[in-house]
Amino acid sequence: MANPYILVAPNGARRSKADHPNLPITIEEILKAAATCHHAGADGLHLHVRDDQGQHSLDAGRYRETIAALKAEVPALDIQITTESADRFSVADQFNCLRDVRPLWASISVREMARDMDLAKRVYALCADQGTRVQHILYDAQDAERLTQWQTNHILRAEQTDRILVIGRKQGGPQPKPVFPDQSQRQDRWMLCAFGPHEHLYLAKAAELGGDVRVGFENALVDETGQPWPDNAASVAALVHRLKGCPE
Repeated sequence: MANPYILVAPNGARRSKADHPNLPITIEEILKAAATCHHAGADGLHLHVRDDQGQHSLDAGRYRETIAALKAEVPALDIQITTESADRFSVADQFNCLRDVRPLWASISVREMARDMDLAKRVYALCADQGTRVQHILYDAQDAERLTQWQTNHILRAEQTDRILVIGRKQGGPQPKPVFPDQSQRQDRWMLCAFGPHEHLYLAKAAELGGDVRVGFENALVDETGQPWPDNAASVAALVHRLKGCPE
């Protein structure tokens, strides 16, 4: 099996210590998770920051402080910030975050950008101008169709093709059947994110198909048997073990 790029998502926007005691919330906890996950085999970190009440935040100052600390602590680890709205933030808030943080890499939901197309155009132009690599979040076929249309209409820059496909749902309910890219056609760089206990199974399939993978507590707190992972690094290490073809 090819070695995919592994991005770890250690906390997310909605989970708390009530969900898992080792969910990293503070800068110190994020730093520890970053170091142990990198040692376990993660190439990059999908970063969420929280406010003083532990709520999801797009505060530029908190992002800059955390990114600086991560670069000092784990300089070889890539950092991707999230612009997730989490039902709290507007496209204007997302634009301001990207402008003020100037990250090297950011994930941006096509569905969320579609809420304000005038600002969406400015978001993608801003990212191109300041050198922020964009990873488009696609939740379903409609999102994929939007992305194709935006590429055709030159709303996106030619290089803004990276995407992450989402399988499953954050909040329970029936889970849709996984749909992987058609390998008979040319594919730009893509990554898979899978919610739920079958996370590693789907990520291994994505790696077989040439995709990169995102793993971590934002997506799954337990393994396929329902056993909780001790921490993010344990999940990363188990995935690396699986991708190498080692027996369980």
